[in-house]
Amino acid sequence: MSEPLGVAIVLGATGAIGGAVADRLQVNGQYATVLRFSRSSEPRFDLTDEASIKRCAQIAAAAGDVRFVFDATGFLHNDTIAPEKALRQLTVDSMRLNFELNAMGPALVMKHFLPLFPREGRSVFATLSARVGSISDNDLGGWHSYRASKAALNQFVRCAAIELRRTHKEAICVGLHPGTVESDLSAPFAKAGLTVRQAGEAATDLLRVLGRLTPGDTGKQFAYDGREVPA
Repeated sequence: MSEPLGVAIVLGATGAIGGAVADRLQVNGQYATVLRFSRSSEPRFDLTDEASIKRCAQIAAAAGDVRFVFDATGFLHNDTIAPEKALRQLTVDSMRLNFELNAMGPALVMKHFLPLFPREGRSVFATLSARVGSISDNDLGGWHSYRASKAALNQFVRCAAIELRRTHKEAICVGLHPGTVESDLSAPFAKAGLTVRQAGEAATDLLRVLGRLTPGDTGKQFAYDGREVPA
C-alpha cells in the first residue's frame, strides 16, 4: 500500500454529503490527515464570515501538505426562502442569500484554500455545484436565484482553475453535481418517480469521479456519473 498523502479537508462536514465524504476519506486511508470544518466545528467555519474561512485555512496549513479540499456547502431553501417558480417571486433577500452561500462563500474558500496546495504533485479542489447551474442545459426556467448563483459558482471555479494552473500544473479545480441526495436540503423537493440517492452512495461516486480526473479537466463541472455538465 502506498504511503498516505498529506491533508484532506472537508468543508460543510456536518451535512449529508460532506459527512459521508469525510467518513470515506477517513476509512480509505488515502490521506494522512482528514480535517472536518463546519458551523459546529472548532474553530467554526462560516461561509458568511471570511475571517472564519481564513482561520480554518491557517489550521489546515499547519497540519501538513494540503492535497484535497472538498467544499460540501450550499443553500437551496430555509423557513422563509424557497426556489422561485416565476420572476414575480424574486426578492432581494432570496437573491442575496443564494449568492452569498452558493457563490460568494465558495469563492472566498478558493481564495484562502487554493494557495495551500504544494506547487508540485497532484492536488484536488472540488465544490458542490448543480446541473441546474448550466445555462445551456436550462430548458425549464424557474429556480432563478439558485440557478444563477450556481452559474456564478461555475464561473468562479473556471477563473480559479485558470489562475491556479499557472503555478500548479498538476492541480485540479472542479465543480460537482451530486444528483438528488437524501438530505434536509432536498427533502421538500423529492417528487414521486424522482431518484433520490443515499449520501454514502453519492460520496462514493463523487470521490470515484475525482480520482479519475486529470489536470486537463480542471475548470469544468462533472456529474456523479463522471459525465461533464455543459456550461
